[in-house]
Amino acid sequence: MADEIEYEVTERIAQLRINRSKAMNSIHPDLMAELSTAIRRADDDPEVHVLVLSGNGPHFGAGYDLKFDWARHYSKSSPMGARRMLTDCLEFEFTPWDCSKPVIAMVRGYCLAGSCELAMMCCVTFASETAKFGEPEIRFSSAPPALIMPWLVGLKKAREMLYTGDLIDAEEAARVGMINRVFPDDRLEAETLRYARRAAAIAGFRQALRYGVESGAILDSTETETSRKFDEVRERDGLGAAIRWRESQFD
Repeated sequence: MADEIEYEVTERIAQLRINRSKAMNSIHPDLMAELSTAIRRADDDPEVHVLVLSGNGPHFGAGYDLKFDWARHYSKSSPMGARRMLTDCLEFEFTPWDCSKPVIAMVRGYCLAGSCELAMMCCVTFASETAKFGEPEIRFSSAPPALIMPWLVGLKKAREMLYTGDLIDAEEAARVGMINRVFPDDRLEAETLRYARRAAAIAGFRQALRYGVESGAILDSTETETSRKFDEVRERDGLGAAIRWRESQFD
């Protein structure tokens, strides 16, 4: 592992921080693997109810690292090499989406290209007033591996942004539905963790539903006096009559 992801668990919250501030937290294959592993680790940990994803330093992330030799790593000159690269990037960006627990992106500064897609794939995104969002790789004949933007901001707004690669500020991102809330920079972390603690109190939702299935199976398979009477009326007079009989008991 490149040890570029900081991982900390407190109060049932796993905080995952991308630690490449000198490179604006840009993404390369080793970091993709490390962050994906960290998210799965938190997902598998019963003591973790919520994940918070952020970047160390002034920026969430500048997207995929342009200084990394992607062409050599993936034999990008061949169609199959390029396909493998894009497939790996797509699967990486889906990692927070596939997590069974809420993943909150905490964004400050630039959140561009692949980093922007990663933040959009999180369940909830909070940003500071200074945050900037966009897909500037469009200007260099590249396209997002995970084209999720139209699903969040609508087709018209997505086209406006993707046709030009223009950036939008945090207020505009919130207005169009790309993110949830905007906070002053000095309050972003506190407000994000405050929300995460609240979510952690009820984030056992999936497990609660599983328990509900177990309980429901017992109830559904147990005959009661009411169920026997309902079946008798249905067999004798039809389903409508049985429903009316049951409804009459609540008049």
